[in-house]
Amino acid sequence: MASSSMSLFGLLLVLVILPFPSHASDPDPLQDICVADLDAPISINGFPCKPASEVTSDDFFTDFSKDPTTFDVFKRAVTFGDVSGFPAVNTQGVSLFRIDLGVGGINPPHTHPRATEAGIVLKGRVLVGFVTTNNTFFSKVLTPGMVFLIPRALVHFQLNVGNEPATFIPIFNTQNPGVSDSIGTIFDATPPVPNEVLTKSFRVGDDVINAIRAARAQSS
Repeated sequence: MASSSMSLFGLLLVLVILPFPSHASDPDPLQDICVADLDAPISINGFPCKPASEVTSDDFFTDFSKDPTTFDVFKRAVTFGDVSGFPAVNTQGVSLFRIDLGVGGINPPHTHPRATEAGIVLKGRVLVGFVTTNNTFFSKVLTPGMVFLIPRALVHFQLNVGNEPATFIPIFNTQNPGVSDSIGTIFDATPPVPNEVLTKSFRVGDDVINAIRAARAQSS
């Protein structure tokens, strides 16, 4: 099953990064490679290139094989393969991550404003769902080897519904998909979104909004 899953993963990666110029999220690169110099200030479209004399073979490989040792409050661990964690993707229009969810863990509702997301489940049972702009909810429980697609910028989540840890690999058609936590955007903004806006929007009292704020502050 592991080899089958990895074969599907390879096929998925190829499909995601195939060039579709009219729909590309990132500009086409103007050079073969541009390994990001993460110590330099970011420019309009990615980081400046590391000097060619400093580029090595190791820059083009990363390791997603290690199981996480710590999880966040959502029982989630993220191994980064965007430009911050895998500088070789700079200007290449692709990035990928490893997401691990403990039993009952969740990747909470969020969006990626700059990318379509495709992914493959490697381990466990994962409920994947997203909501369209006309409020239609699509979802399915996925097992190892199954693949999902999240259209660009739609609110979505992944939830471990099995009795063992789960792992999946999401892939994006940009080096930096961005993430907007649907809950955090509302309750963690600085300065805070006024309570009056939230109470009227959710049709609840100040006590409910204050309780949510307090709970999020304790878990941060």
